[in-house]
Amino acid sequence: MKKKFLYYLLIISGILIACEKTVDNTATGEVVINELMPVNSTTAADQNGQYDDWIELYNKSFNSIDLSGYYLSDNSKKNLKWKFPDGISITGNGYLIIWADDDTTQAGLHANFKLSSAGEEVVLSRTDGKIIDQVTFPAQTLELSYSRIPNGTGDFRWMIPTFNRDNDTK
Repeated sequence: MKKKFLYYLLIISGILIACEKTVDNTATGEVVINELMPVNSTTAADQNGQYDDWIELYNKSFNSIDLSGYYLSDNSKKNLKWKFPDGISITGNGYLIIWADDDTTQAGLHANFKLSSAGEEVVLSRTDGKIIDQVTFPAQTLELSYSRIPNGTGDFRWMIPTFNRDNDTK
């Protein structure tokens, strides 16, 4: 009788463990790479007046999401390239701009890589290295951004930049 009870207890425990879920809003795709600009000479300047490459993230949820310790990279094989500083969050339905200028000495969010106008990828990863979102963009020489249409969910295409606002805006 004891063996049978232990056997059933073991089976029930296994089922409960298998059904347990860990909720991570970012891992489920709530934060996405929404727009990027590898050639920026007049569209948007950083706080120092420099026109650098930029990446726009968008939070599709209604809740603020803490990005402390998450990563951005321009290489999926080295996806832990630039770590978001502690205390960085993105508001619900909000945007966050990261300057891809390889100048981490500047104040603000300045990644340790630049975007190539010859085309490459941008990767957003969790603290454990799991890739959340990844975008590969083709070569670009004009001052256009590579943007999701519709905003936050659609396919990417080159368009007139919509820096820090909805990509559906014309």
